[in-house]
Order: sequence, then structure tokens, then C-alpha cells
Amino acid sequence: MTETMPIAPWRQFTVEVRAVRRLSPSFVRVTFTGGDLDRFADNGYDQRIKLALPLPGQSRGRLPEGADWYAKWRALPEHLRNPVRTYTVRAVRPHLAEVDVDLVLHGDSGPATRWAGRVSVGDEIAILGPDAGYDGDHGGIEFRPSSAGRLLLAGDETAVPAISGICERLPLDARGTVVLEVPDAGDVLPLVAPPGMDVHWLARGADAHGSRLVPAVTAAAGELLAGGSAGATQPVADVDVDTGILWEVPDAVPPAPLYAWLAGEAGVIRTLRRHLVAERGLDRRAVAFMGYWRLGRADPA
Repeated sequence: MTETMPIAPWRQFTVEVRAVRRLSPSFVRVTFTGGDLDRFADNGYDQRIKLALPLPGQSRGRLPEGADWYAKWRALPEHLRNPVRTYTVRAVRPHLAEVDVDLVLHGDSGPATRWAGRVSVGDEIAILGPDAGYDGDHGGIEFRPSSAGRLLLAGDETAVPAISGICERLPLDARGTVVLEVPDAGDVLPLVAPPGMDVHWLARGADAHGSRLVPAVTAAAGELLAGGSAGATQPVADVDVDTGILWEVPDAVPPAPLYAWLAGEAGVIRTLRRHLVAERGLDRRAVAFMGYWRLGRADPA
């Protein structure tokens, strides 16, 4: 008798670019297709995936096969190791074998943004994503509001795809505030959200990252908490964002007046986390915060 191999939560999809659409000065949408993308799980919210990008001078991105792909990938010489970057799924259409990923364009500073600026129809890469055949929790979703009252979703341009995906799946009676800081006024994109979600797009122009986001989130927190605090202020262990990873997502959110989901530049997110927990007294278990990137540092793998 032949044993059936168990289905893993994630699998590698070999895909090619079907379409490239410039959404705004800073965003481009890439539509991927592939023979097995009908098996790509449509989990919505802020589902993370990994893209294996082409090496310089190539149009194909590949990952080693097998469950131990990461160890094999790490063991490769650097010049043979395809860059791997984390993104958020923007849309899944299994019936068409299509997946959309929105990419941020920000110069030529790393392999991801270089590829985003040059991607063409027909380019082939590998996507590590959730397998629809797996009937458990795939992982890679950090939005877990539980029984929290109102919502505060905030981030910079790198968080726009995730927050857009979250808002589309919220119940119609959801209430709260969305704050999105983007580079340019032309980067305001259509965003579907329940009527009780107050959405703010803020263009920072030539100003520093977080210059619009921090005061707007501070003001929104005051309004959502009725101008006061959620409880006793709590000490917050500082995180050196130059050496450590700023990423803390509670598994179980207790009853709380507010649930905050924050993502973007690590230094900015650290400031917002400190304000909500140490100054406003919001239970740290009701705050999900993720440093998607760090100013002045290369993209993490």
C-alpha cells in the first residue's frame, strides 16, 4: 500500500507574471498565474507570503524543493541564492489561477524594489504560500482582534496592502480608525471598509517617515479611548530596531476597549507602541506591532 504524504500548511508555487499594473506613483500591482494556483488558499486579512526573486541578469526566481527549503537556501553560495522577500497577498482568484501582490516602489535600494521597477509579463518566480488542501491554520495572519471593542489600524505605505485586505474582511458593524501614511497624494488607493471605519490617507511628501503617522495615530487613540487611557500605564521593554526584530503579535486578545494593528518602519512603529502601551495604558496583548522594514537597512529576507 502506498502511503499518502500529509499536506503541509505551505507549499511552493511556480508562477509567472500575467499582468503588471501601475496603481499610483508608489504602488504597482503584479498578477501572477500558475498551473497550481487553484490550490492557493484565500485567507484574506494580512496573509503573508514569500517571493523568491530572480538573481541579477535573470528573469526567473527559484527556491529549493522540500520542507527543508530554507536550510538548503541558506546553504547556497550568496551569488546563487535567490533573494527572498515577504509580502502580503492582495487578492486571490483560485478559479482563474491568479494571485495579486501589490509592491511598493522606492528607488533602487534593494533587490525587491529593483525587481518591482522592472518586472515584466512572463517573468517567472516562486511563491511560498498557503496550501488550500491543508485543513488547519496556515499561519502568517497577524490580525486577531478577538473581542476587542474598536479597531485602530495604522501603517505606512508598506502596510497598505495588508490593511486593505483586513478592511475588506471586517464585519459590517466594525468601528474604528484607519491611518495610512503614503509618500504622495497620488498614492491614495480605493479602499473598501465598513461604514464605521474612519479612513485617513496622509501624504508626507518630502518630510520624514512617520511625520504624519505618529501625530495622527496619537490623536486617533485619544478619540477612540474617549480622550483618556485604557488603564494603568505599563512599562515597555525597549527594542533596538538596528539589531533586533520589532514584531510582537498576541495569540489571544483579552476584552479591551481597543485593538491596535500597527505595521511599517520599525522606528516609527516602536514610537507608536510606546505611546499606546506605556502612555495610554492599552493592554499590550491588544496591540499587534510589526516592523516591516528599517530605515537605512537592507530588506530582511
